[in-house]
Amino acid sequence: MNATALIAEDEPLLAQALQAELARAWPQLRVLATVGDGAAAVEQALALRPEVLFLDIRMPALSGLDAAATLADEWPAEQPLPALVFVTAHDEFAVQAFEAQALDYVLKPVQPERLQRTVARVQAALRARAAPDWAGLRALLSGAASAAPRLRHLMASAGNSVQRIAIDEVLVFEAADKYVRVLTQGREFLIRTPLKELLPQLDPEGFWQIHRGTVVRVDAIDRVTRDEAGKWRLTVRGLDEAFAVSRLYADRFRAM
Repeated sequence: MNATALIAEDEPLLAQALQAELARAWPQLRVLATVGDGAAAVEQALALRPEVLFLDIRMPALSGLDAAATLADEWPAEQPLPALVFVTAHDEFAVQAFEAQALDYVLKPVQPERLQRTVARVQAALRARAAPDWAGLRALLSGAASAAPRLRHLMASAGNSVQRIAIDEVLVFEAADKYVRVLTQGREFLIRTPLKELLPQLDPEGFWQIHRGTVVRVDAIDRVTRDEAGKWRLTVRGLDEAFAVSRLYADRFRAM
């Protein structure tokens, strides 16, 4: 089966080993590029549009999981997303996490027999045009959430003052440059806590991430619409603006 791929691995020798084993396990696979960090993986994937992505979990600047989430937001709506294979060190807990979420993975150092099974699964997914397992990726991205203490209040800036806000009043958290916008009914505040650090402290039943830079209060969701290009947008009661929903989170709303 002919297909194209991109490898993102920050250790050159391991990247070479993976490419060599892929050449044996899948001779018709054409590797378009090999990159060494997550940001380059996103850039090259968007430029080259490979059908398969091999993403190392731990890379400088952007992890393989974060790179996949970014691509889910930025990938052209008219083109199927690539099949995802994550590359991880021989760590028992990492392997258990991937198996629990039904996401495919390759262990480092590359084991030919395991890689052959991965190739078979990827080929089957490509034939069926199956979408990546977004629910599994979401679960891995928010894996630390259950262990973190829940926020009840936060301190946020509004002009020259600092105000205490109850989490129950917050409608939307939205990343904006070095800050996170905190939107309540009729008010806007700023906090410096990155959204990635804030997420594990929020109740996952009460707040949903709908985009890599946006989290909304579930019981404040008013309407979700899909345009002709297949892009989803969400409105929240009490706010005039609409918020983009990425492919990574869109399946939460398909039944609505």
